[in-house]
Amino acid sequence: MSPTPSRLAAAELIDLVLDEGSWTSWDVAPNRTGVSPEYAAELAAAQEKSGADESVLTGEGLMKGRRVAVVMGEFAFLAGSIGRASADRLIAAIERATREGLPLLAGPVSGGTRMQEGTPAFVQMVRITAAVAAHKAAGLPYLVYLRHPTTGGVMASWGSLGHVTVAEPGALIGFLGPRVYEALYGKPFPEGVQTAENLYARGIVDAVMPPSEIAGILDRALRILLAPRHGIRPVPDPVPLSPLPDVETWDAVTRSRRPDRPGVRRLLRYAASDVIPLNGTGQGERDPGLLLALASFGDAPCVFLGQDRRGQTAEHPMGPEALREAQRGMRLAAELGLPLVTVIDTQGAALSAEAENGGMAGEIARCLHELVTLTAPTLCLMLGEGNGGGALAFLPADRVIAAQHAWLSPLPPEGASAIVHRDLDHAPEMARSQQVRALDLKERGIVDRIVAELPDAADEPEEFCRRVGAVLEHELAGMLEVGPGSLAQRARRYRF
Repeated sequence: MSPTPSRLAAAELIDLVLDEGSWTSWDVAPNRTGVSPEYAAELAAAQEKSGADESVLTGEGLMKGRRVAVVMGEFAFLAGSIGRASADRLIAAIERATREGLPLLAGPVSGGTRMQEGTPAFVQMVRITAAVAAHKAAGLPYLVYLRHPTTGGVMASWGSLGHVTVAEPGALIGFLGPRVYEALYGKPFPEGVQTAENLYARGIVDAVMPPSEIAGILDRALRILLAPRHGIRPVPDPVPLSPLPDVETWDAVTRSRRPDRPGVRRLLRYAASDVIPLNGTGQGERDPGLLLALASFGDAPCVFLGQDRRGQTAEHPMGPEALREAQRGMRLAAELGLPLVTVIDTQGAALSAEAENGGMAGEIARCLHELVTLTAPTLCLMLGEGNGGGALAFLPADRVIAAQHAWLSPLPPEGASAIVHRDLDHAPEMARSQQVRALDLKERGIVDRIVAELPDAADEPEEFCRRVGAVLEHELAGMLEVGPGSLAQRARRYRF
């Protein structure tokens, strides 16, 4: 566990993140009408202590030369608590950022609702959330840096709605503050739960980083999120190898299972121009069998959802958590207007009591529903094994690309053999009869194009990944110009 961080003032963090001399405040003096003398004295003392006139500072500046809006909490002002005046200031800034089309950077730090104002302050969470929702509905990025501490109504509203959420090392982050818990229940809150590191382990935040690294990660994220959607320089169509060798079906299946076959991590390492890994569902779940990221191939940005063969093991096959994490990526693509890239490479979804209790079948259905209705361009890459519903959940797309030895089957061929022949010996025969190969799927119109393996991706991992990357770059650039397909268009490829 990281030590408790030394707390930076709002102005200090602003100076650390923004380009020197670029900060312009949007704040106006807070309205103190109707404030009691006792509360007025507290507010005056808080201002003298903090040097700020409220618990939130708002404004704009340049970050690596890019204009951004900023809303920043100030803990020294009444523990960063949110009252009506600070809520009004926060909402005004969010709405201005939306009107002016600016990405919004938020740095909450707070004990929550201001107790001196009670319920009238408490219900401002609704207005703040509505303002953030409108900003995101406009397709504008909202990036959050959770600082020490962030609790209560702040964490339960604008602290938990980021497209990308990073937390300060050692920060106390949670809903109910530990002091309140102990007062209510007469015992201390369990240690190690309300920490940035635990939230990362649980898939609630995307990264844990010190303030000194925030400008760099936010700038890289915005390079992808704000990349042009139109007018990208034309990307030449990589010349496919023609004709492709007619590799026998079972040979292709066997090759796809080689442990040294490149997966999504090597694909991104060799082929992507930039990658920002994301983490988990944001709702307390993560699965090592899924890689979720913001990525660029050349100049073309995307949300990337890849089944990670390295993270799927016999002890931990791909579970329903992975599909819920995938749905987060689908929502991100729709909110931000980015193309979605899904990658199929799985031995199959988990078959277990835990998976059933987690609603595996329903999560497959929800992935299919999201993909066929998504209001963003979609591209599926069949990279390796494609077993069962766990693979199908990533298939529907406007364009489908397949590695030469990739395949898709209702069950592993051995499972199909067990059902039909009551043995495993007929697996090669079942694979052939079920037409699982990428070549067979292309003849059916399910796959649009095939990337050659020369002779096998495992024998030429870097060259193969770069070929795939060139195809992805070309396809994504074209899809950004064309836009998303309709539900009817996406379903049509399966009518044969």
